[in-house]
Parts: sequence; C-alpha cells; structure tokens
Amino acid sequence: MAELFTLENFFTLIMLVMLQAVLGFDNLLYISLESQRAPKDKQAFARKFGILMAMVLRLVLLFVLLALVSKVKKVLFTIDTPWVSGEFNFHAVIVLFGGVFIMYTAVKEIFHMMMIHDAHHDEDSKATKSTASVITLIVIMNAVFSFDSILSAMALSKEFAIMATAIIIGAILMIVLADKVSDFLQKNRMYEVLGLFILLIVGIMLLTEGGHLAHLKFFGHEIHAMTKTTFYFVIAVLVLTDIVQGRYQKHLLAKQEKNSKELMKKSDAS
Repeated sequence: MAELFTLENFFTLIMLVMLQAVLGFDNLLYISLESQRAPKDKQAFARKFGILMAMVLRLVLLFVLLALVSKVKKVLFTIDTPWVSGEFNFHAVIVLFGGVFIMYTAVKEIFHMMMIHDAHHDEDSKATKSTASVITLIVIMNAVFSFDSILSAMALSKEFAIMATAIIIGAILMIVLADKVSDFLQKNRMYEVLGLFILLIVGIMLLTEGGHLAHLKFFGHEIHAMTKTTFYFVIAVLVLTDIVQGRYQKHLLAKQEKNSKELMKKSDAS
C-alpha cells in the first residue's frame, strides 16, 4: 500500500487527470448537448447521474481491459476486397460505431434546426426524449470516448488505484463543467449550432481513428487518424469564423437600422 504513495505515482496521477481533461472535451460537449433533449427540470439530473453511471462503467471497463488487453486487440473479422480492406478488432469497431452515431446525431440536429420555423416549437421539441433514454445514451457514448483515455492511462501507469483515482477526479470535473457548458449553450443559443458542427468534427475524428486502428484502406489508400492538434486547430477555425460572422452580422443589422431611420426622416421631412 505504501508503494502507491510515491512521488512518481503522484506525478503520474496529475498527468492522468490532465489526460482525462484533454481527451474529455468532446465527451463533455456531447453530454451538454444531449442532456438538453431531456425534460427541462430533469436536465441537470440527467447530466450528473449519467456521468456518475459512466464513471462506474469506466472503472469496470478499466478492470476488464487490464485483464483482457491482449484479447481487445485480437482481430474479430477482416475485409479484403479490391476496393476496401481492413482488420477489425473490438477497439476499432467500438470507435467506428461511436463516430457514425455522433455524426448521425449532429447532422440530424443541424437539419432539425434548419427546418425550425417557430422558436417556441423548437423549445418544445427539445424535450422529446425520456430522462432514462438520455442517461443511457450519455453512458454508452461515454464508454466509447473512454477507450482512448483508458488505453492511454494504461500506457502511463500499471497501478489500478492510480488510474481509478484519475477517472473519479475526471468525472467530478466533468460534472461541474457539464453544468456550466450546458448553461452557456442555453443562454447563448447561437453557439449551439457551433457546438453541433464541433460534434460533427468529433465524429469524423473518431471515424478516422477507428479506420486507422483497423488499418482500413480504400482503393489502396490507408486511413490515417486525425491528430488532436488538427482537431483543436479545426475547432479554433470554427470558433473564429463564428465570432467574425456574428460581429459582421451585427454590423450589417446596425447599418440597416441606420438606413431605415434616415429613410424615415426623409419621408417625414417631405
């Protein structure tokens, strides 16, 4: 037991918590957006309970992966055709499934927003899922996102207690930040569209990662995983574009309002 309380393990724990924070950003965004599908008075509960259940699932998953790490990497099936080829293990299948599901969710919500004609109708249609279904989706997608963080943690430490502590601290931070992110999105609805497009990029990133894990090739060209640097660069460009577009739109509205007042003055004078 005393072997756990070493300086090396302390620094490893800090690194693991930072890793949870960096890799958990996309998960946090999904939780914040998905929780808004629950009834309004149950959204905070859905976020917190969903994250707590996901934390338990992560601990179980960590224990299972430590015991079966070699079998997780075992090839389940292969595809070998002139157009597509690849070797799919359990990890690759889970990540690919997560990427497809998140892209489907983002695209569905984007089309939903494009077809909205009534803001009041939009508010009502948000609460179309039960709290249980929202929590279930949060837990499932958290498991998908947790694969990378858990496997990365296993590369940094062999101590279950250290990795489990990092997961628990990460879950606590996620509960606090999920409420803040969700409140921000609800108060600034214009950024919800930006959040959905970021979620779409998250889905693409998971697809490339799953393709890379499966050594997936299309017409002889192998899929390469999107790096975190590229991911954050794309997010930065999306945020910058949204800020510039928002300010330019305000400038156009102010100019239009000024022209309308001048026309009214001229009509009154005549």
